[in-house]
Amino acid sequence: QVQLVESGGGLVQAGDSLRLSCAASGRTFRSYVMAWFRQAPGKEREFVAASSWSGGSTFYAESVKGRFTISRDNAQNTVFLQMNSLKPEDTAVYYCAASPHSSRRPNDYNYWGQGTQVTVSS
Repeated sequence: QVQLVESGGGLVQAGDSLRLSCAASGRTFRSYVMAWFRQAPGKEREFVAASSWSGGSTFYAESVKGRFTISRDNAQNTVFLQMNSLKPEDTAVYYCAASPHSSRRPNDYNYWGQGTQVTVSS
């Protein structure tokens, strides 16, 4: 069982940066692929970034590649999403998720946080 709690969202201007954190509870955290998804109003939940259990393998949605960086600290049971050069279209609720397998599909993730709002003004 893994419980996830996100933090770090907020209201920023275009071009600014934010760092999201996801604190996980559970002894098996390091065995899970950790990912970030986002959902804007009226849209489906979409994949943003994911990290293998070791952090050695990461992959990103094309829309955020080069601007966002996912990282994890297994000793602290925490995964991060550093978001730079934010754009208004990045506005969404951002969710942390855990899966035993590497995937871009929300349905493959077993555990989800409650989400944190990110709003980017133009």
